[in-house]
Amino acid sequence: MTGQRCIALIAHDQKKDDMANFARKHQAALSQFRIVATGTTGGRVQEACPGLNVVRLKSGPLGGDQQIGAMIATGDVDMLIFFIDPLSSLPHDVDVKALTRLATVYDIPMALNRATAEQLADFQSTH
Repeated sequence: MTGQRCIALIAHDQKKDDMANFARKHQAALSQFRIVATGTTGGRVQEACPGLNVVRLKSGPLGGDQQIGAMIATGDVDMLIFFIDPLSSLPHDVDVKALTRLATVYDIPMALNRATAEQLADFQSTH
């Protein structure tokens, strides 16, 4: 892929509004990255921030989580922001765990909630 750093965005259904609001607030910082996102999350981010170039992959349960996991394993994703919903049961929970495990194994910054994502965005915009 290109030399530009890449950020992956994923949000569970109950967190998609949070992700859209986060992207809107941090659009300037996000514009410095190549962005990949699972299908619906990517669509919501594009609606919130029409100027951002977001590559939409498959929906998470249909393989999007694995696509992003493969990109982490090949070094094509530099940061993961994944707004999880810990209060909903997820039929594809094993995929979620595999994705967070890959981010840990490959030692990339990972935010699983908005508070951590805000810290990463603030850090990235000052460095």
